Amino acid sequence: MAPVSDFDLSRIIKAYDVRGIVPKEFSARVAEAVGVAFARVVVAPEGASRVVVGRDMRDSGPDLVAGFARGVTSQGVDVLDVGMCSTDGLYFASGHLDAPGVMFTASHNPAAYNGMKLCRAGARPVGQDTGLAEIREIAQELLDDAGVDGALDGGEDAGPAARGSVSRRDLLGDYAGFLRSLVDLSGMRPLKVVVDAGNGMAGLTVPAVLGDAAGLAGLPLEVVPMYFELDGTFPNHEANPLEPANLLDLQAAVVAHEADLGLAFDGDADRCFVVDETGAAVSPSAVTALVGLREVAREKAAGRSATVIANLITSRAVTDLLGAEADVVRTRVGHSFIKQTMADHGAVFGGEHSAHYYFRDFWYADTGMLAALHVLAALGSQPHPASALADMYTPYTASGEINSTVTDAAAVTDHVRATYQAAYPDAVVDTLDGLTITHWDGHHPKWWFNLRASNTEPLLRLNVEAADHDIMTKLRDDVLSLVRKEDA
Repeated sequence: MAPVSDFDLSRIIKAYDVRGIVPKEFSARVAEAVGVAFARVVVAPEGASRVVVGRDMRDSGPDLVAGFARGVTSQGVDVLDVGMCSTDGLYFASGHLDAPGVMFTASHNPAAYNGMKLCRAGARPVGQDTGLAEIREIAQELLDDAGVDGALDGGEDAGPAARGSVSRRDLLGDYAGFLRSLVDLSGMRPLKVVVDAGNGMAGLTVPAVLGDAAGLAGLPLEVVPMYFELDGTFPNHEANPLEPANLLDLQAAVVAHEADLGLAFDGDADRCFVVDETGAAVSPSAVTALVGLREVAREKAAGRSATVIANLITSRAVTDLLGAEADVVRTRVGHSFIKQTMADHGAVFGGEHSAHYYFRDFWYADTGMLAALHVLAALGSQPHPASALADMYTPYTASGEINSTVTDAAAVTDHVRATYQAAYPDAVVDTLDGLTITHWDGHHPKWWFNLRASNTEPLLRLNVEAADHDIMTKLRDDVLSLVRKEDA
């Protein structure tokens, strides 16, 4: 009887990526097994000869990369190690070199975690339905056959006798130059910008893209750096700007420095958050509308019609503003859904309320740095402050995402649906992602809410938006009362 590994990969390999505590759940041995599986499931069928690998600043990164490289090279596939980079830097490498890629990062998770984001050549996503489930199955079999202390050699069909090689290359300058080429930054007025890197990878990428560290010409920007030291222990605050507490330092610094704008990035720097000159956070939906209109205008100037993608919890303002200029396609929450829908529709741009922004000209992948360049270009091309610019794209009031712990998400959701369908029989109900009930077009009061279950936790996530604050507050409290009472 074959020994069984202590590692249960179903705990760490989820719908979109790999993420777990090191080394308890995720170790170099696990990374090696995933490397073998990745080579078999993704690399070999595509006929690729190499995999590009990057990592963030976490201390566990080098050992995990080395383990993954052992697995990949055991299958006769080469590894190109691009070293420390942002996640969108890895997507750039995958697209620029037309090679499958893997980024070692746990994004905004605490220091004890690490993980992997996998993609096919051209930065195409690898998710549950596009290879990740098969990768998990093969890697689990390898670990179980080898046992925790056994040798992991790739199994009986280990691949060619000739191992692949490992080489290294720095692509930071190429990445920075490519992003600069996608946004017209000429004619900008001088701006003072405070940037909170959260001790994450923006500490490497911001000086290269917004400054001259990669040899590019300087921009009319005075960048005030915060927490640029690369430190995977996150000594100042978690690198998760989605949590309001993690924006407080940036908000205070913007006001103290009398800056025009503040930018905050998460740990792997693929998400960008914006703070205006008053220290107020700008809704990612407002950024989606602003950047989307710029990309649509560029398409129309080239004589092309445009399609944009927005997930279903972005503000109604995104549909209102972009819908007048382009086709707007709603999609489920999650980067793999957004990327696939963008590719299916040839969309020029896509946005999520979690501050992920996707660009056709960036291989349909998400890049917070490119979104930041667009925001800077938009602000710098007109005389008004950031708060006035943001107000143009924020006509409604939203609750933000509110989590409730439940034991039976389906039963609670059904109860909420039945209650609101009885009370508002003319409301529109859809189940694209959880439950969305909309009481908007031709109706008063105007509101919508979405209630969806977490993929990984016993939670229901609620998002509410309405035409004014009082309506939003009442709806939010009423739905939460139903959710929490029903589960009590």
